[in-house]
Amino acid sequence: MATQSAISRVAVIGGSGFLGSAITSRLAEAGHGVRVLVRHPERLSADLGSNASTQIQPSCVDIRDDGALALALTDCDAVINAVGLYVERGAESFEAIHEQGALNVAHQCLALGIKRLLHLSGIGADPLSPSRYVRARARGEAMVRAAFPQATILRPSAVFDPADRFINALADIARVAPAIPLFGEGETRLQPVYRGDVAEAVLRALQKPEARGATYELGGPRVYSYRGLLELIMESSGRQRRLLPLPFAIWDGLAAVAGALPKPPLTAAQVTLMKRDNVVGADALKLQSLSIEPTPLEAVLPRYGFAKQGRQAGSMDSLTGQP
Repeated sequence: MATQSAISRVAVIGGSGFLGSAITSRLAEAGHGVRVLVRHPERLSADLGSNASTQIQPSCVDIRDDGALALALTDCDAVINAVGLYVERGAESFEAIHEQGALNVAHQCLALGIKRLLHLSGIGADPLSPSRYVRARARGEAMVRAAFPQATILRPSAVFDPADRFINALADIARVAPAIPLFGEGETRLQPVYRGDVAEAVLRALQKPEARGATYELGGPRVYSYRGLLELIMESSGRQRRLLPLPFAIWDGLAAVAGALPKPPLTAAQVTLMKRDNVVGADALKLQSLSIEPTPLEAVLPRYGFAKQGRQAGSMDSLTGQP
């Protein structure tokens, strides 16, 4: 049975994802053995295995399968649940993954005597939200806490990194569209957090006994309005586009239509999240509570591909007179 001071092997569930892979790499760099639980091991990033400090072991597991989950977690000292589902497909529903799946993980941790469980959720989780996705996130947190009271819950805001689908998607819109539609008036507040800081927060929380049973909200050092964030991205890319306010009722309709597509570019959950501020609570434990100084978005933007392309395009635009 693991002790608080002896965490050797850590299981990262969802370790092939955008956030999970960063967590896996950071744990490996710190000297932990990492067992990566994923449904599709072939999707593991090739660079995960390049860390010479420890062996990263993939395991094919579905968190809805109690037996396979129990077998995969055997001899692990801690578990990180970084599974995320944003678009429902058949049996892969928000309830199945974010509620029942999260509960299965907590139950197995309890049954196996695993001492540390860290559950990744998100800022804005609300059991009364009109969004099924947001409700499932909140209910999953509650289920985990009820089954495993000493679980640590981490709620990141929107996560950024040069490989993200968040900032890059906004830059792509600015590249091809003559005008960029805003969610409402574009006044929703966001507090994007750097992927590396979230991975570091997982490591620090794992190391701190006082993090047991605690909930942390993880955001960057600056709060932006959605409009302000787009203006920053346009400045970085060297492009200027008109910002067009669009009522949320229209966004709701667009999401309903897009939801019928195999890979919807817009979901009802995304629209719902943009209807309320996504910032760290005034009284919440945060990155600084884990002795982490948040990384500014402005410090990372020059590393994005569009920033270099944007500067080049900006120079050419100045010669052609095109916006």
